[in-house]
Amino acid sequence: MDVFLTAMPALGDAFAMILQPHVIGYLVLGVVMGLCIGVFPGLGGIAGLSLLLPFMFGMEPVTGLALMVGMVAVVPTSDTFASVLMGIPGSSASQATVLDGFPMAKKGQAARALSAAFASSLFGGLFGAAFLTFFILAARPIVLLFQTPELLMITIFGLSMVGILAGRVAIKGVVAACLGLLVGTIGEGSAQGELRMIPREWIFADSGSFAFEMYQYLGDGLKLVIVGLGIFAIPEIVALLRQDKAISDKANLGGGWLEGVKDWWANLWLSMRCSLIGVIVGVIPGLGGSVVDWIAYGHTVQTAKDKSQFGKGDVRGVIGPESSNNAKEGGGLVPTLLFGIPGSGSMAIFISAVALLGSGSIEVGPSMLKNNLDFTYAIVWLLALANVVGTLICIAASGGIAKLTNIRFALLAPFLFMIIAFAAFQSRQEIWDLVALFGIGLLGILMRRFDWSRPAFLIGFVLSGPVERYTNQAYQIGSSRFRRSFEDGLEYVFSPIVIILIIITLLSVVIGLRQAKNIQAEGDVASGSKRAPLIFLLAVMGYAAVAYGNASLVPDFAKTDRVIPIFVATIALIGAALLVVQMIRAKETDAIFADRELQDADVNTYGLWATLAWFAGLLVATALVGFILALAGFLLLFIRFRAGKSWGYAAGYTAFGITFICAMAWTLNRDFPPGLLQGAFDLPWPLT
Repeated sequence: MDVFLTAMPALGDAFAMILQPHVIGYLVLGVVMGLCIGVFPGLGGIAGLSLLLPFMFGMEPVTGLALMVGMVAVVPTSDTFASVLMGIPGSSASQATVLDGFPMAKKGQAARALSAAFASSLFGGLFGAAFLTFFILAARPIVLLFQTPELLMITIFGLSMVGILAGRVAIKGVVAACLGLLVGTIGEGSAQGELRMIPREWIFADSGSFAFEMYQYLGDGLKLVIVGLGIFAIPEIVALLRQDKAISDKANLGGGWLEGVKDWWANLWLSMRCSLIGVIVGVIPGLGGSVVDWIAYGHTVQTAKDKSQFGKGDVRGVIGPESSNNAKEGGGLVPTLLFGIPGSGSMAIFISAVALLGSGSIEVGPSMLKNNLDFTYAIVWLLALANVVGTLICIAASGGIAKLTNIRFALLAPFLFMIIAFAAFQSRQEIWDLVALFGIGLLGILMRRFDWSRPAFLIGFVLSGPVERYTNQAYQIGSSRFRRSFEDGLEYVFSPIVIILIIITLLSVVIGLRQAKNIQAEGDVASGSKRAPLIFLLAVMGYAAVAYGNASLVPDFAKTDRVIPIFVATIALIGAALLVVQMIRAKETDAIFADRELQDADVNTYGLWATLAWFAGLLVATALVGFILALAGFLLLFIRFRAGKSWGYAAGYTAFGITFICAMAWTLNRDFPPGLLQGAFDLPWPLT
């Protein structure tokens, strides 16, 4: 009762603060800015808040909160455009939406997919805000119950989603997840900082040499924005370019926004369950934004009676992840507001921005709940209001924006690749960002071709850090507890929450493996010859063997840094060996020999390597003359010769593209990759 009496006056004060015309105006401005940023792949809440950060100093607290929350709240809504229309994850929180949203767009149902996603996002956002309203005062003791073993089990539960996303050959999904985990362990170990997949002698190489630069770049590991864009965006762009047609081959965009809203209403119970998943997972710091959509998608598939259309354009595959995406924003505010622990990268910037507001007296954390409970609830309901405003704008515009799918893709591809390359470069601001994007993109193309689960790979990559970190911490703390007493150790390792999570994880694995034959990791892929799939498998097996050998060289004083790579590589090698045995014994018509290249031979107008040569040329030219000059040449020649347009059209297209990317870089205060030319001459921005 005391909690209720405390909360009601604070709620009243919060509504009085936010329901003011100027506050609503700042909220709408933030929403519009968030929509504009979220539409572009690879940019998201972090980029948007970074843009706002300089303006927060001394700003009135309520208006500053309205501007920030408006931007943060709608990014998970607006990034749906790229996921559905182009098959490119708008952010790490919209990757699962690609699996069914993009196939719907290719069927001519883009408007239906978008409106279903927006309705689900609205419901999820309101669900998260309502949850926070009643939960925020009681959440502190619950969140504190999650210690290292519980966090480890949450990450393992995320990995269990591989079972449902593995595809027709479950072992391929397991090996794909292991491959993602191994790629995620590249760089310094989380415990002792020992290097993995990087020769130690590179540390002592001469400054400026290739070896030293590679050590500098790989030491911190690959970043999610590069891996996410490379594994999903590049393969889809290349695939559509090779077909030389529009994304959708149907002029009819479907039933429009009303049909999508009806789809959401028909699956309201699914939307509620996935929203609850989003809130619960969002509460766990560092996990929500990157894994919640996969957990929601896995739950959607597991609980569906008819699973035949998942991966081919099932609207439920859009509703589930999108409901969880926005709901997790509400959950993510729990550790941020209660403990001052950022639940994501954008929340980390949010905390810094709040400290700049007004006189600087507002501090995120327990003191905010004690001294500024009205501001706490103002944030919660600004979040809800921003979701309403953002969703209404998106639904109103979805029909018109969906018509982009009828434009010939050769005209969209260079513009998209320009934005993707720019987003990837912001990871480290080095030319190696583009090299990594191209390399991961090639891996994504091959995985798509041979029906290896790219979602499983991405889940493995995303969770590699948490798995290793929580495993090491749990081992160290558990060892000390067991030395104290056996009962104390068991109590720490097998808490009630851990036992419940173990049961849920085992059920997920069993159900996933039983249903694997009904799920196609990369859609309907026909079987081909034995040779090409076997060569790719042997290449994966070779990488796992190299990773195992490299990890085994880690010295004994840093043995904790070799445990996870050796364990994962062992699982990968065993799984790959089993696949080799299956391939030897199976006929060429078996699903294990899936090869999209043979299946798409009739629809592909251009070859793979000829298409990749364009992007490789941009990469080489960037290394020589810098990104802007290389991009100008790339756009001009691509539109003239690959798209077949006139020189005048190509020149206009190039001028627009260069102006657009320069305006974006200037607004976000970003630079472009330099080349050898920039090292020899002092050139003005943006040629620097």
